[in-house]
Amino acid sequence: MTPTFTLSDGTSIPALGLGTVKSEGEDMAATVGSALDAGYRLIDTALRYETEGGVGEAVRASSVPREDILVTTKIPGRYHGYDEAKESVQLSLEGLGLDHIDLLLIHWPLPKVDKYVDTWRAMIDLQKDGVVTSIGVSNFTEAHLDRIVRETGVAPVVNQVELHPFFPQADLRAYHAEHGIVTESWSPLGRGSELLKAAPVAEAAAAHDVSPGQVVLRWHHQLGAVPLPKSSNPDRQKQNLDIFDFALTQGEVDAISSLERGRIWDQDPDTHEEF
Repeated sequence: MTPTFTLSDGTSIPALGLGTVKSEGEDMAATVGSALDAGYRLIDTALRYETEGGVGEAVRASSVPREDILVTTKIPGRYHGYDEAKESVQLSLEGLGLDHIDLLLIHWPLPKVDKYVDTWRAMIDLQKDGVVTSIGVSNFTEAHLDRIVRETGVAPVVNQVELHPFFPQADLRAYHAEHGIVTESWSPLGRGSELLKAAPVAEAAAAHDVSPGQVVLRWHHQLGAVPLPKSSNPDRQKQNLDIFDFALTQGEVDAISSLERGRIWDQDPDTHEEF
């Protein structure tokens, strides 16, 4: 059974979820279906990923009750603005084939466009209308978070950001903790092979008789973050989810965190534009 974190709006979120950025030729419905069978209950998609159709198909076909599955999707940059955000959500609902969205995020703040506050206002109203259960953001800095709270009085329940041992985001995680925001980690395994071969990761894997990937995902969990690993392989999906029956020592956590070197995707939220 996957542990959960309680969000500031009183709902809960599983401590680990499935990312759904599509790989070439992948059958997303099959990927999500096997993940649900393995025990995943948090599925993260986005309008921009073009995977909502497969996600929705798997959720509708699954024997897992709909109320037990938390589906996240995101508003892309081309739909920033009050009316545009509502249009984006309607497109996502149609694509997913679901009657509501469990967690809706702003995908990127796009400060040059300067419409993320209006987008956030639309999301607040969509939540009031029951179309969306919980609302949050992705790739927001402390300054972006401060602004939406200052101008609307409503804080996001999560902020999904690039986070892995090469970029632990300690200051932002501390800000989140202080303001009751749960941290979600995209690209939680970095680019994969290099990170998984790093000495602190390999040594912890040997010490606990687990895989390097499990060590890194456990590191996220012990930082209080919710990692969203992506895998279409059923065995790897199960392995990624199996991180809750061992614990890293504080020394191991610190050693893995010491791998910090900065962003690996060169996507600074103050300048990155993604529509």
